[in-house]
Amino acid sequence: MTGTIPALLLGLVLGARHALEPDHLTAVSTLATEEPSPRRGLLLGAIWGLGHSASLFAVGTVLALLHAEMPRRLAEGCEVAVGVMLIVLGLRALARVRTPAPHVHAHAPRAFAWRSLAVGMIHGLAGSGALTALVLAELPSTASRLLYIVLFGAGSVVGMSVLSGAVGVPLALVGRRAPARAALSAVAGVVSVALGIVWALRI
Repeated sequence: MTGTIPALLLGLVLGARHALEPDHLTAVSTLATEEPSPRRGLLLGAIWGLGHSASLFAVGTVLALLHAEMPRRLAEGCEVAVGVMLIVLGLRALARVRTPAPHVHAHAPRAFAWRSLAVGMIHGLAGSGALTALVLAELPSTASRLLYIVLFGAGSVVGMSVLSGAVGVPLALVGRRAPARAALSAVAGVVSVALGIVWALRI
């Protein structure tokens, strides 16, 4: 038990640090260029984190209860899905450069929220295999393994909320003018497409 508590606390810290992964940063930054603001950034990060934690906990719980690891082929497929998603997000950002965004409709915030949730869920699926393998190796009981996954997810929600909120500040300042906003979308789009290609091909 003495070693379990530090391990669980470490899960919370590692979850927060998990937000700094390059694929996470790129996906959230690309989404944030759609409506750059600190408040929208916080919301984006929280929703992304909830989606990430939901899929992570769902898959991690099944694997932990079965004392099994995710099949390698499935884990690789999830990683490829992350790469494809980054490419799609990048192409959307580049499309916004060519076609100015129309007037925001009432349903736009809801669509933005669902998009952020879906992106987070895909990332959670991709990371659940490696996390569960680590948990199975380090923690002695099923209860402690599930608690670790929950704390890891909570840390990722907090970490991504803070990070995306901070990213929203400079984006909001730079993106007040249409040319600057178009430039932001272009840079985010190119980076997202490039990383998506690299991410998918490395598998």
